[in-house]
Amino acid sequence: MKAQSVFTTNNIVPAEVTDARKEKIEGDDAWNLLGSAGEIVVGRGKKFTIFHPATDDKEAILKQALGRTGNLRAPTLKIGDRLIVGFCDEMYSQYVG
Repeated sequence: MKAQSVFTTNNIVPAEVTDARKEKIEGDDAWNLLGSAGEIVVGRGKKFTIFHPATDDKEAILKQALGRTGNLRAPTLKIGDRLIVGFCDEMYSQYVG
């Protein structure tokens, strides 16, 4: 199940949508967004990892949340003070719908 179908199935309408190919979030901008979250959930493949930027290592968070080009992984969702980064079926089932 892909992110878009999760939104459609659960009648979720994002407040804002940005094209990650046109508006890249990298470096300090990525950390400013990640560091302001209360919790970050990063999905990669079939696994996801939970981080708390107030207590977890910045470099470990960036290593998981940024792609090989140095940009923030897509999709990225902000739900309250939680960021959902990347995609993983189990993560979306648990945190999105």
